[in-house]
Amino acid sequence: MTDLQIGLLVLGAAAVAAVLIYNRAQERSTRRSAERSFGSSHADVLAPRREPRLGPQSGPDERVDYVIELKPPKTAGAGVVHEEWRAIELRFGRRALLAEGEDGTWRAALQLVSRAGVVSEAQLIEFRTEVETLGTRIGAAVSAPEMRAALEAARELDRACADSDIQVALHVIGKDIDADLGEQPFQVVRREDGVTLVLDVATTPELGRSYEAMARAGHSLAAAHGGRLVDDRGNPLDERALASIGAQLEAVRQMLAGRGIETGSALALRLFS
Repeated sequence: MTDLQIGLLVLGAAAVAAVLIYNRAQERSTRRSAERSFGSSHADVLAPRREPRLGPQSGPDERVDYVIELKPPKTAGAGVVHEEWRAIELRFGRRALLAEGEDGTWRAALQLVSRAGVVSEAQLIEFRTEVETLGTRIGAAVSAPEMRAALEAARELDRACADSDIQVALHVIGKDIDADLGEQPFQVVRREDGVTLVLDVATTPELGRSYEAMARAGHSLAAAHGGRLVDDRGNPLDERALASIGAQLEAVRQMLAGRGIETGSALALRLFS
């Protein structure tokens, strides 16, 4: 267990009781076959994870992708390269990326890590073989990194992402709560006795401000409708508890930033999709 996980467990027990702060480590390796819940023992009250909004996609990045460089002859134009690439894109879907550099070098990439886990060695071998075959067909020089080292780095990154793949939910309990809050960086989920506000940490830009906005919204809804802002077991959430959650989220943000991954960035949306 990591220090961060221990911290979350202590926080859940001592400061915020059963506020929903749960980890998606198992989801990354088994695609939702299991979940680990911090501060809650009730699987039926876990709020659903919002699928990240995929905006402009970042280009090939060695931190998360296996990148092969192709240097085709000048006679092989962009149309030829894209035509040959189409079959690879169909085979590997959005995990496959292709970008042209200013010097005429193409970068063919396979995303190694996502919420589904790390690509298999067989998949990576297949991708590399297909790209090398493409290079042969268009007469391009091909330069590919060592695969074993790339997979080892990807597995280590996946472990770090699993520790950072969490959500926070605040519950507003009351009658006839109007949850029309407009566009917000968090999700609003209706429940029989109120609403739940859910923040997907890694995919949320400006994490600190977004969490503060969610906490303010929770307070405002509770005050406007005579309701209560509570944790997963119905215990009231005061300013101290909310601040403690915020501090833990800042630790997660710093962990990702230390790897060059800003929450809510195009790179984070790829990693946590």
